[in-house]
Amino acid sequence: MNPDPFLEPASGLQTLPRGARLVASGLDIERALARLAAEIAADLAGTRPVVVTIMNGGLVFAGRLLTQLPFPLECDYIHVRRYGRSTHGGELEWIAGPHVDVRDRVVLLLDDILDEGRTLAVVKQALEARGARAVRIAAFALKQRPEPPAVAADYVGIAVPDLFVFGFGMDVDGEFRNLPAVYALPPEGPGGAVEA
Repeated sequence: MNPDPFLEPASGLQTLPRGARLVASGLDIERALARLAAEIAADLAGTRPVVVTIMNGGLVFAGRLLTQLPFPLECDYIHVRRYGRSTHGGELEWIAGPHVDVRDRVVLLLDDILDEGRTLAVVKQALEARGARAVRIAAFALKQRPEPPAVAADYVGIAVPDLFVFGFGMDVDGEFRNLPAVYALPPEGPGGAVEA
């Protein structure tokens, strides 16, 4: 018997929060990445963009996407956070970056998820204020919320339900970013009732 009532065994060596359900498999993710890479290449090839990843959530997405982009680019990162140890966003905390001069450059901004869009909106405005010629947003996941986000993504990998999702860069209390698939917590959070 598992001694932690909030964790249950998953396939492989990982455990998942109790009640978590699969949203996107590894195969779904691979297909989404290939489609995104083709869309981005069609738009940005020849622009030598600066690809700016929002850390930590965008790390897995960026690492997997960048190897599929067949054109010269420069990489940078911004470290900001809103969630911390919570499942609800708070105030934006700016930790680091950007480090590359983006003046007169096309910027491709990568993030794990577009939820309310407040983080991406602030980061996009900051890059524009630094003189970026254009800022394009690629979000791996777009949360299907009743309200539109504060900023639109130019490229979206997958749609996810309006639940707390994790895996493929997205976390629960700092963990589970390394999962090769995306899962959702039930509305009540870990240990809550599972929706039928």
